Amino acid sequence: RTWKVGAKVAKILAIVNQKGGVGKTTTCVNLAAGLYEAGKRVLLCDFDPQGNASSGVGADKTVDYTIYDVLMGSNPYEALIKTKFDNLDCLPSSMSLAGAEIEMIAIENREFMLKNAIAPVFGNYDFILLDCPPSLGLITLNALAASDTVLVPIQCEYFALEGLSQLMSTVRLVKQRYNPA
Repeated sequence: RTWKVGAKVAKILAIVNQKGGVGKTTTCVNLAAGLYEAGKRVLLCDFDPQGNASSGVGADKTVDYTIYDVLMGSNPYEALIKTKFDNLDCLPSSMSLAGAEIEMIAIENREFMLKNAIAPVFGNYDFILLDCPPSLGLITLNALAASDTVLVPIQCEYFALEGLSQLMSTVRLVKQRYNPA
């Protein structure tokens, strides 16, 4: 599924795996760089509180507004910052995102907070990449509900494969309940 805004289309990819250290951020940053090099307009949403994808594309992580502010509905456009590249923007992360799941618990339609927050900029990009944290909590659920494609970096080892079945169950559940496309 893609979101159409006027004549423009944004393809939204969630890079997700609940296991850490499998290359989610590296995949996201390199994919953003490759798409940028191919002349595409790219928004990288650093949805991991560690914020490594932000620094990976040269974004300043000490800005006043981050993806946390976008998610929680305050100042969404100020959080959108330019990197040193013309067609590669980044919504940087911060450690405040770590507490967002607790704040989101009581919010109605919390599964769609990210989708609703970034909807106004869908038409500005060819690709929106969501770098997810190593968990299957509300942050990752938001990314899955907002995306039309899921990319799962994985290592070929027992524990990584064991976790893959849990992740695929979660993806199927999200598809049934929140994102049928």
